[in-house]
Order: sequence, then C-alpha cells, then structure tokens
Amino acid sequence: MPNPEATSQDPSHTAASAQPASLPRLGMPAPLFEAVTTHGKIRLDDFHGNWLVLFSHPADFTPVCTTEFIAFAAIAPELRQRNVELLGLSIDSPTSHIAWVRNIKEKFGIDIPFPIIADLNKEIATLYGMIMPGESKTETSRCVFVIDPNGIVRAMIYYPLTTGRNTAEIIRLIDALQTTDKHHVATPANWKPGEKVIVPPPATMEEVDARLKAGFECTDWYFCKKAV
Repeated sequence: MPNPEATSQDPSHTAASAQPASLPRLGMPAPLFEAVTTHGKIRLDDFHGNWLVLFSHPADFTPVCTTEFIAFAAIAPELRQRNVELLGLSIDSPTSHIAWVRNIKEKFGIDIPFPIIADLNKEIATLYGMIMPGESKTETSRCVFVIDPNGIVRAMIYYPLTTGRNTAEIIRLIDALQTTDKHHVATPANWKPGEKVIVPPPATMEEVDARLKAGFECTDWYFCKKAV
C-alpha cells in the first residue's frame, strides 16, 4: 500500500540513508549540531538554559505534517510558559520550508513561530536516528526529542509516517519531567498536573519503617503517593 505521506526525492540520497543510524541515549548529552533554519543559523548550544522539543517531520507540503505544524503552533505559547522552545526539522530546503510556512499562513491563517531546520545532507537526521529505512530511505520519521536545560536527552518518541502526533501528550510529558526534577518524584500512568505523584520506593528496611510513618498515601510499603 503506498504511503500517503511519501514524496518523490533525489535517488542519490538513498546510499547515505542506508548507513546504520545512531540513536541518542536517554540521560546522555544530546548530539551537538549547527544548522540552517528558517530563522537563520542555529546551534544546539543556543538553547542552553531552556528545555527544547526537537521534532522531525517527513516532508513539507504534506497533509499530516501540515496538521502537526498547526498543532505545534497552537501549543507554542503554553510551552514557552514552561521555558520550552520548539525546533522542527526535515530534509527539505530552506526555500521549501519558507514557502510551506507562508502557505500555512495563507490557507489556514496560522503563523509558525518556531524555526525549522533544513537538513538537506541528513547530518542531524543521522545523528539523531530520525530516518527509518523500513519506512522510508529519504524521509525523516515523526521523531520527538525532549532535551533539558543542561543539554541532556530526557525523552524520545517515535511515530510512523502515517500517524500524526498528540501534542497534548508532549505538554503532559514536559510537565511530568519538570515535576520530577523539582520534587524528586515519579509520575504514574496517565498523570496530569494537580494529581498525586509516586514517592520513590525505599531501598532499605530502615527506609521502609520511616516511609510508613511519613504520612504518605500508601497502598503498601513500596507503593506510596503524595501531593505536590
């Protein structure tokens, strides 16, 4: 079945994309880069001190990607309130990105406020393992990388070419990571801000006794929640 998001690309790109892809590691420094974007040259270091959501899309002027960019533009103000910047990427050219951003403004009335990397040589896509040859040798998958203010990769999400991302989940993920950092806790399944968080389980018998006397909401010694 043809991929509805597939686009025609230069066959010369195939050999480069056949090389084994690297993958960033959670808890490790994000691979450094300098890139040409719709807002000029940008380096990863430019975001030091801010959270960054780096995301790739398969191609400009495709319908699912267009819905995603409209959705990312909608959450950009909420992310900025959380000290989070957005940075898009595909292997299209700067002029293609600019034309597409202008088209989104003309046809949908939406401004795209964040920069988009033009990764024509696939350097960043390769660094971050964004190309999945089983889906496409010439397009980046729908990847999301959350990088913290110290440049550490904190989360990665990969979506197939045919599935648009849930931007509400990206906000929830940011809230969970920031809550973890601030309060040294974990967050349970489907957690949302305002709900109770998980207290890390005790590691010794002494900690177990202290835990049960601490006033947390405990189902058992290893399973305790608290409000933050």
